[in-house]
Amino acid sequence: MPGYGAGPGDHWFPWLQGSLVADGVAASVVALPTPDAPVAHEWEAAVAAALGAPGPGTWVVAHSLGGITTLRVLAALPEPWSLGGLVLVSGFTGPLNALPMLDGYLGADVDVERVRDHVAERVMIRSDADELVPPSASDALAARLVARRHVVPGAGHFLADDGITALPTVRSALHRSERPPH
Repeated sequence: MPGYGAGPGDHWFPWLQGSLVADGVAASVVALPTPDAPVAHEWEAAVAAALGAPGPGTWVVAHSLGGITTLRVLAALPEPWSLGGLVLVSGFTGPLNALPMLDGYLGADVDVERVRDHVAERVMIRSDADELVPPSASDALAARLVARRHVVPGAGHFLADDGITALPTVRSALHRSERPPH
């Protein structure tokens, strides 16, 4: 799931999708409506439609605001459900000083613990040089999820403008799982 201001053809998303497809894994990047002016219910509907009924063989990779959206969709799923894995890149759940225009989108907290209890493997990938999402925000979410953590030095917010057009750390997290990601 892309984040704020991004679409399927941006940053490292095409590289990851291509890498997975080349290995015979079904993978798609969700196009979220109005990426520069996100509306929570519209983004959640797009993510829910793409996710469908997840199962133990399903993995989700989400970046930044796409992560919060994914967490909301997962938290709202009717019982029973399970997810093989969740990889969040620059994940966070609260307001960001660098992006106050997203405060309205962020709203109430997400039931992260409910999501955690249904996801077999959880991974947080963050940079030590993210100017948009403070590393402490990603670390706090990782702690709530009880997620494995990976720090990529100098990767900024994992944008093409930061020089990130491939993200092998995500691919390694998926490969390590030995389960087919989606």
